[in-house]
Amino acid sequence: MKKRLLTAALAACLSLAPACSPNASAGGNSANGSLGVSRDDALLYAADSDLDSVFVVDAKTQTVTSTIKVGRQPEKVLVGPDDTVYVTNRLDRSVSVIRKGATQESARIAVAVEPVGLAASSDGKTLYVVNATSLTDSDFGTLMAIDTATLALKWELPVGHEPRSVTLMGDGKAAISLYKDGDLVLVDLATAKITRSGTGVFNALNASALGITTTSGAPAPRQIPGTFGAPTTARPLGMEAVTVSPDGKQLYVASMLASDTVINTGSGTSQPTPTGSSGSGYGGGSCGTTAVAAPAVLTFDSEGAPQVDDLTTCAGDTTTDRPPMLLTSPVPDMPVQGPKAIALESSGRFLFIANQESNNVAIVATAKTSGTPGTSSFGQADALPGGFGKVGLGTVSQLVAVGAGPSGIAVTHDGKTAYVYNAFDHSISKLESIDGRVSNASTTKLTTDEALTTEALAGRRLFFSAVDSRMNNLATGISCASCHLEGREDGHVWNFSDGPRQTPSLQGRMLAQTAPFHWNGEFNDLLSFMNHTVTNRMGGSGVTPAMEQQVAAFIASMPKADNPHATTAADVVARGRAAFDKAECGTCHNSAAFTDNTFADVGTYVKSGAVLDNLGTLPHGGLNTPSLLGLSRTAPYLHDGSAVTLKGRIMTGKNLDQHGKTSRLSDTEVDELVGYLKSL
Repeated sequence: MKKRLLTAALAACLSLAPACSPNASAGGNSANGSLGVSRDDALLYAADSDLDSVFVVDAKTQTVTSTIKVGRQPEKVLVGPDDTVYVTNRLDRSVSVIRKGATQESARIAVAVEPVGLAASSDGKTLYVVNATSLTDSDFGTLMAIDTATLALKWELPVGHEPRSVTLMGDGKAAISLYKDGDLVLVDLATAKITRSGTGVFNALNASALGITTTSGAPAPRQIPGTFGAPTTARPLGMEAVTVSPDGKQLYVASMLASDTVINTGSGTSQPTPTGSSGSGYGGGSCGTTAVAAPAVLTFDSEGAPQVDDLTTCAGDTTTDRPPMLLTSPVPDMPVQGPKAIALESSGRFLFIANQESNNVAIVATAKTSGTPGTSSFGQADALPGGFGKVGLGTVSQLVAVGAGPSGIAVTHDGKTAYVYNAFDHSISKLESIDGRVSNASTTKLTTDEALTTEALAGRRLFFSAVDSRMNNLATGISCASCHLEGREDGHVWNFSDGPRQTPSLQGRMLAQTAPFHWNGEFNDLLSFMNHTVTNRMGGSGVTPAMEQQVAAFIASMPKADNPHATTAADVVARGRAAFDKAECGTCHNSAAFTDNTFADVGTYVKSGAVLDNLGTLPHGGLNTPSLLGLSRTAPYLHDGSAVTLKGRIMTGKNLDQHGKTSRLSDTEVDELVGYLKSL
């Protein structure tokens, strides 16, 4: 019955899209993420980040016609208006160019650090690339404009902290998402200038909780306890994908909403949810969200003004034609989590959202008139009653199960077929509609090759899964990756009953050598930490030693985030290391992992504000010393996220010598120390 419900409503979605010219070149609308489709719908291009390859796939037969080697960790695919394929190589600081009909890489463009987002002008003459950081500074990322004829750089513009995706709008502007800051930047492409550096979306989401009636164009400040109001707010994070409506009037952003609610830290006590069911320590929340992280589609107008619901109003906005904001599942045992890619079919009536953590695709109407009973095929018996914005009914029009770890989605230009690339099992799911019904919903594995060990592969599935009952209960619907985005960190400070605690990065930090775990250091090994977190907080049935080993193997397999400061000149590093030693930083930050795995009070306990540190819950009398590896990419800093920059942290209380003997350092030595820390 469930399968019939899924396929019938999917067919209704797909059959509504008229054949028309694709809009991919103008905004990446019909395809997004790791999958692209040729202009004639005949070929698919799937970027496989494990195998450093692009699979060229015959769409009709689902067979691989060629495998093209590209750079390290290819992340996103864009098919330009002339069928040239562009691929961002995230760990190779490059974009691969594959000309139409080529069976190997045609050219490679040098860009900046961790390129991900791609877009092309409608005439195909300019390629736009978003880089997580510049080549010289991790504090900001850039937007590059590249001449596609010469592959030469036209201009480069700093656009904010950790930008991720870009989409082009019809008025000569581009919208860039800031992955961890959870906001948008708008750029005038003709002048290469920022026209809006933030949208005020945080204020719009939390207007009631903050006691404000208007919103500001300024971005929400980095989260610092005591400055963002009572712990009843939520903020966007993980802004992975952006697209634009065909008329250019609305921007749609796939995002997570991370809660500032004080979270039950692990007694296992169930908390009531809005629908009356019980959750885990991470369950509960308001308006259909979990207490930890809820998936959402955030809508903005063409000027960047947010069109979102106030999070205290469960009914949502009943007057504005836009997608439902919170993505709640219509299927009780199939959560929605981890939106990774977003595609808009050519009529502009439906969004297709690939959810990496729940292994499914959410189909969402872009306006209430597109999907309510009596106005479209959704009015048939297979449709959910009641329309949008009502908790308990589900705001997703239809949810379709696909393969493992979907990372890209493409809707063909005739509107009849959707394809999904599933990164964790190297497969393509094909969702096809003929005569209003799905005639074929299949998944085809493209290769048996693997770059990771069997143990690491199993660990990755566990780490990213929101649908494995061993790891969570399905009402909670979260995974380890819901907070440790991409295995890294979300830049968020979670409010626990024992105090604010920032998410630490797991990538490239020699985790196996850094026990005990958690800021409080109460877990002597990874197994005890996972047992507590998975069972008491996430609601899973339990972790076995074999599962712990698998997750540990996956974490160990992850490469460290690329770092523009890793090539800092040797003499600069030497001076910074001398300052490090002079301030006696190595007293605590020693060993290959730059931690002594003990505990210290460095004068950062939160003693005022909305959420306080409970010093009675620190079993070792201090906070666990974190590793410094990869420091440049993990701002903000400290357990409460109160240091936006490394220099800011050192200069705050510098003469008090609570965090090393910093009073010994001159201003020049402070700068040299910061340079050294960023190089680690």
